Amino acid sequence: MAHGLRNLMDTNRLVRVLEAHTPLCGLIAQAAEFKSATVTRKFDAVWSSSLSDSAIRGKPDIEVVDHSSRLLSLHELMDVCSLPVIYDCDTGGNHLQLRSTVRSLERAGVSATIVEDKGGLKQNSLKGNMPGQLQLPIEDFCAKLQSAKTGQRNSDFMVIARIESLVLGNGMQDALTRARAYLRAGADGVMIHSHHQDPIEVLEFSKEFRRSGEKAPLVAVPTTYNAVNEETLFQAGVNVIIYANHLLRSSHKAMKQAASSILQYGRAAECEELCTPVGDILRCFDT
Repeated sequence: MAHGLRNLMDTNRLVRVLEAHTPLCGLIAQAAEFKSATVTRKFDAVWSSSLSDSAIRGKPDIEVVDHSSRLLSLHELMDVCSLPVIYDCDTGGNHLQLRSTVRSLERAGVSATIVEDKGGLKQNSLKGNMPGQLQLPIEDFCAKLQSAKTGQRNSDFMVIARIESLVLGNGMQDALTRARAYLRAGADGVMIHSHHQDPIEVLEFSKEFRRSGEKAPLVAVPTTYNAVNEETLFQAGVNVIIYANHLLRSSHKAMKQAASSILQYGRAAECEELCTPVGDILRCFDT
């Protein structure tokens, strides 16, 4: 599985990844397909999101749910979904904790993990530059990456460095400097993050990153800048796009509306349009 994802990322094509926070989400991601006369689109991998894993447990996204608990859920996901899994590792803790987590992920059959270069109190990056969020010095994060890569046993497993420079207001040059340093330290790719609705800074980073001739995988997560299309990101140099929380958010909205409708009308008829027919749910598990 890890070998397959690495091969995908090394090809000259876009890799699409969809968040899956339950085994049912994994089945949905695996079965989803769009076909027209000229194109067929499917998801290539699934994303194990720390935001989603925290939210479904009713917890804040501040690394309060430990990796051991999340790994138990991953086993259930991978039992029914054959797509490669990319794991959101948050900060990964200190270098020894990160090394241990990488080994656990390898044993579980996960294909890659993404580790962010923050320190201090972890807050979700989509909040922007919140008090208490710090970016580790470059040399410190490089040491964490080196520890993780030294500890892994499967050469196909990928450790991808997530750069928070644009979120924390540290600028484009800092982001590019970090990208080059992290790759030299052994990272298998980089993810550039932004919380702005305009994709201009992500596109600028991607073009500058590729202009130097860098071939490593480049990951983007267009959650806030969702109006940009895949082709624009791909032409700028992004080759991995993660739709990081869309199954969580769409289900959350539908569940809230269904609960309110039942209370409002004193029956379930009015919320049926929000619900998948029971027969369709049962057919998900037909063998």
